[in-house]
Amino acid sequence: MPFPASHPALERALAAQGYLEPTPVQAAVLEADAEGRDLLVSAQTGSGKTVAFGLAAAPTLLGDADKFSKAGAPMCLVIAPTRELAIQVNRELTWLYAEAGAVVVNCVGGMDARREQRALNFGAHIVVGTPGRLRDHIERGHLDLSELKVAVLDEADEMLDMGFREDLEFILDAAPAERRTLLFSATLAREIVQLAKSYQNDALRIDTLGRNEPHRDIEYRAVRVAPNETEHAIVNLLRYFESPGALVFCNTRESVRALHSKLRERGFAVVGLSGELSQRERADALQALRDGHARVCVATDVAARGLDLPDLGLVIHAELPVNKATLLHRSGRTGRAGKKGVSALVVPYTRRRKAEQLLMAAGVEGQWGGAPTADEIRAKDQERLLDDPIFAEPSNEDDAGLVAAMLEKRTPEELAAALIRARRAKLPAPEEIYDDPRHGADPGPRARGERSNDRGDRFADRDFAPRGDFGDRPEREPRADMSNSAWFRLNTGRRNNADPKWLIPLICRLGHITKKDIGSIRIFDYDTKFEISAEAEVKFGAAVQATVRDDVTITPTTAPAARDAGPRKEYAPRPPRDDNDAPRREYAPRPPRDNDRAPRANAPGSRDHTPRPSSFGADGVSNAKPYARNEEPKRDYKPRDRDEAPKRDFKPRAEGPRSDAPKREFKPRDEAPRAHAEAAPRRAPRTDRESVPYDPAATSEKPFRKPRADAGAGPAKPFKGPKPFKVKGSFGDKPAFGGPKPAFGKKPGGKTPFKKK
Repeated sequence: MPFPASHPALERALAAQGYLEPTPVQAAVLEADAEGRDLLVSAQTGSGKTVAFGLAAAPTLLGDADKFSKAGAPMCLVIAPTRELAIQVNRELTWLYAEAGAVVVNCVGGMDARREQRALNFGAHIVVGTPGRLRDHIERGHLDLSELKVAVLDEADEMLDMGFREDLEFILDAAPAERRTLLFSATLAREIVQLAKSYQNDALRIDTLGRNEPHRDIEYRAVRVAPNETEHAIVNLLRYFESPGALVFCNTRESVRALHSKLRERGFAVVGLSGELSQRERADALQALRDGHARVCVATDVAARGLDLPDLGLVIHAELPVNKATLLHRSGRTGRAGKKGVSALVVPYTRRRKAEQLLMAAGVEGQWGGAPTADEIRAKDQERLLDDPIFAEPSNEDDAGLVAAMLEKRTPEELAAALIRARRAKLPAPEEIYDDPRHGADPGPRARGERSNDRGDRFADRDFAPRGDFGDRPEREPRADMSNSAWFRLNTGRRNNADPKWLIPLICRLGHITKKDIGSIRIFDYDTKFEISAEAEVKFGAAVQATVRDDVTITPTTAPAARDAGPRKEYAPRPPRDDNDAPRREYAPRPPRDNDRAPRANAPGSRDHTPRPSSFGADGVSNAKPYARNEEPKRDYKPRDRDEAPKRDFKPRAEGPRSDAPKREFKPRDEAPRAHAEAAPRRAPRTDRESVPYDPAATSEKPFRKPRADAGAGPAKPFKGPKPFKVKGSFGDKPAFGGPKPAFGKKPGGKTPFKKK
């Protein structure tokens, strides 16, 4: 199906890029019903959404004109969630509108804002940017949206997940209300629908996603590995597929740094991509992938949205994604534009259930299996070497002469062996990996439709086995041969609650081995000795030496003594107890108690009962005195032995009065008059006294007040201030050093006061 009719300038650009047939989403936006309307489009990743909204906006931007007029205020605004996606959209729109003479300006975080300001001042037809930087330019007055005709929101669900809702609303509120709004998203969540209702008018909803149909161009694989061999599985996956471009996804920046350094040490051409890198470093990493200088990119989810890398045929999930949306967007980096791709999930044995839930929620079928072994990788290398297209290329005269010279000195076998060694030296060595089949039976495809039938009975289509019959259990793989095995010592014993439940995973993780290589385990009080097979001894010893931990130490040791070594003690039977030897007395029921009998001695209610003194008062507070700090408890009370102390002489009290003075005659109190009654007359009651008004002139002077010497000499002199202070002392008539100056500027005694030189 050829492209529908569109603008002539865009048709020429598509033909120059080799676009012959449109994708479903591109064909949908070019239909007659979608022309001039707001669009709400949901399409899977890699379906050509960038070219789709570029074609959809062309009739509104160009109309009947062949080219754009002089650049001024922007006519189209494209908002993308990440810098990488914004740069990629800018690149796509540049070649798409190149024939129409469009000026496309990029405004993203991490770039020079002043350069972007100058570009906006010169004028632009299309502006592509991230929400934060676009809002900053609008607030500063550098971006004028008065002439805006089309607003495009690319990967709108990702922008909402990243917390850009407030910035998006600010930008859309600043744009004219009569604009067209094109909203593109991989999923149409509730937040996306609410945003569309708020900022779109009569939007046409286009859905090109097959709900029960997974991505047809992506092959999903679930690779089961031991938890300590995740890194080896990633190395073998990269070596087995040998894709020109591969993406390895991690969940954290620390994981990206660690895996990037390990792959680099093994000889892979690898780059890292995470949010902690600057914009220049991220751009250089992506450019290295596009140019072919790097073959592997270790990245966080920052690279999971919208990036289109050429020849990207492999995506590896080193750590399981957090949800199905992340799984789909990560996997969507491959299998784009009709090309095939592989998405491999590295699943540790302990995360198998989580991986099954992710695949089932995403509606995809994963092929379960182990990681490629070293033998499989070597066989694949041999196949690629024999089918290398370099053998089909014609040789020139220089090559023929060199071949003849080499055949004269070397045999064809030697030349072929040298070619193989030279090619193998450029490739990283595969890792020896173990796949435990007990953890990895393929659960089979599980589709959404199989969970329930038409009647709603979830279990109607299932054939249950009889109770107790659970099918054939897979046979366990025999353990490794323990002949000539080696013993190691772990500095943890029974005193530290050592238990094989957590010792075996610890040994496997530190020694990079599996459970089958571990033999006997002997736990003692302060240490533990365990057995390692001979084939894993060297590998285990090297891994333990490379691992440095302060709390765990593993060292080689000798085999412990057998449990049955030495003569066994003979234990005599325990003699029976004395009470067991005595004859048992016959049981007799206890006679009933007589209520009339007297209470026992010192019992409550008895005559001789003496209550015990309580240590609590009547208010319930304890009478005991608490000990103070550093106070020793008192000793036991010992009564004083009065018989040993010397006795004082007894003197009888003298009879008779204590003194020889005569006694006073007793008089009753009422008959005896008071001593001061005759001296002062008794004061009359207040009611009997006459009230006399106060007269200050009639008041007599107090006898103790002395009259003033100048009394009656005339009016007082006016006050002229305090008198100067004069010092009597060693300097004669001169005032003392630092003393106060005379008042009113007069010199006492007519002499000049002393001044310090």
